[in-house]
Amino acid sequence: MRPYVLAVDQGTSSTKALLLDDTGSVVARASAPLSQTHPGPGLVEQDGVALLNSVRAAVAECMKDRDPHAVAGLALSTQRESALLWDAGTGRPVAPLVSWQDQRGGERAARLERAGMGAQIRHRTGLPLDPMFSALKMAALLDAHDPSRTLSRSGALRLGTVDAYLLHTLTGETVTEIGNASRTQLLDLAHGDWDDELLDMFDIPGAALSRVVASHGPFGKLRGLAPLIDGTPVLAVLGDSHAALFAHAGWRPGTVKVTYGTGSSAMTLADAPEPAGKACSTIAWSTGQTAYAHEANIRSTGRTLTWLGELLGIPTEEIIDLATGADAGDVTLVPAFGGLGAPWWDAHAVPLLTGFDLGTGRHQLARAALDSVALQVSDVLAALPRALQVVADGGLSRSDTLMQMQADVADVAVARAPHHDLSAAGAAHLAGLSLGLWTMRDLEERADKDLRIFTSNWDDARRSSIVARWHRCLTSARDLGSREELSTS
Repeated sequence: MRPYVLAVDQGTSSTKALLLDDTGSVVARASAPLSQTHPGPGLVEQDGVALLNSVRAAVAECMKDRDPHAVAGLALSTQRESALLWDAGTGRPVAPLVSWQDQRGGERAARLERAGMGAQIRHRTGLPLDPMFSALKMAALLDAHDPSRTLSRSGALRLGTVDAYLLHTLTGETVTEIGNASRTQLLDLAHGDWDDELLDMFDIPGAALSRVVASHGPFGKLRGLAPLIDGTPVLAVLGDSHAALFAHAGWRPGTVKVTYGTGSSAMTLADAPEPAGKACSTIAWSTGQTAYAHEANIRSTGRTLTWLGELLGIPTEEIIDLATGADAGDVTLVPAFGGLGAPWWDAHAVPLLTGFDLGTGRHQLARAALDSVALQVSDVLAALPRALQVVADGGLSRSDTLMQMQADVADVAVARAPHHDLSAAGAAHLAGLSLGLWTMRDLEERADKDLRIFTSNWDDARRSSIVARWHRCLTSARDLGSREELSTS
């Protein structure tokens, strides 16, 4: 019987499942949607039970009419900085998941910054003190549901990122993958484990956290994930952006991966864990040796188009269609929903729409929204080491208009993968290595196959003019946010 690897990519807006055969070909796929709620300004939540059910639904649909005995193991990629609090005995969440987009930790972050802890936190974790990362969300969850920390100190409550929650629920093991753990702001990058001083800074009991393990485990064996056979091993776990980099064979020098999803991530491997300028440092994966990475994170890219679609009452796909072939003119959208991520890390910046008039229509707004994706990514590419190759994936990368705009505004060749489910594929590739189904060289050849290359058509004068206007609008969005912050403080 030919072995299969089942890969599950648990993302912000959906859970996807891919079934790969022993050649790495996808033989089945399925997807289950997942929604968000916005209970207040800056708050973004998801239902943890619904998240788990989306995993079950995607797996069941993907395995329809397939023999579960042929599945040699499960690979898992997950959204990263989102945080959950759950009952250690029942595995049920005691509160909604706090999304990576949520901003409720801003006040605590400001207190830590005023206390002079920001530089120390960044030095140890590679991450700036920002509400995007998990520690501030975890502290807020405990403040609301275990203010004395009694239950979390006793181990009755568990805290973790999505991978830890799914592993605990689906295998009974209390473990978390090191790359996901590096996004919590509680892990010391140099030592690869939880840091007691960081735990004290954020007031998070270590007893509530899962044990940190390598990207190839051990993660335990599945139970109750129908129709898979109980005892099927979990072979690999990666954060979604890390998994996409792995699928691009991103261990090769000079490769910069850009994932165009709800938010966006630009990531490239690094020689050491030290921060690089305005970019973050993180652990990409560990398979006996730790692979460090530099990364720049953008809060709102695909979510910007979803927002505009909701505002206009049309699907996101129609926003992309409207933008195709359109010219935004002077219309510029700064999508600072919940502030700006890299390279600015300005939690107070506000969304801004400029350059419109009574003649502005849907086409111009749609194009301005799509252009904002490329302009933000161009800024983060400038914060990373110069790329020999930019490789693109994620749902928005299917837009030729966006890929061409990216090449134009960043003055860089952009190589788009022929497949868009790169996070699931990357986790599956790591799992297949442990099974001996393929080699690293095989994965490099697979990553280079059927790429479409977009190159810049703009001259320097046009590029400079558009980037300068974008940066003027960014400055206005940040200045307005600072004034609002001062007026309320």
